[in-house]
Amino acid sequence: MHWYDFLAYFFGGAFLANSLPHLINGISGRAFQSPFAKPPGKGLSSSTVNVLWGFFNLVAAYLLIFDVGNFSLHDVPQALTLGAGMLIMSLMLARTFGRFYGGR
Repeated sequence: MHWYDFLAYFFGGAFLANSLPHLINGISGRAFQSPFAKPPGKGLSSSTVNVLWGFFNLVAAYLLIFDVGNFSLHDVPQALTLGAGMLIMSLMLARTFGRFYGGR
């Protein structure tokens, strides 16, 4: 395995984690922050924009995880790298969106 495979899995986990809030809010019909809002990341984007952005993140995650190297959930270092990307992005998102929704 090359070092860049692990880098791809880490960022694949980050994109996977980022897809979730956008898809969940978009599918639920709720406006939510996105990079396309005014101001970016603070204003609200429509549910349609969030579904599209969430789906883009999901596709990016898929490509980084399954088109780079030979990913296997049974390979502990690979799974931990993916999980680390998801955990770090999830914590960053919790802090970012917590400012708007009362979380800390």
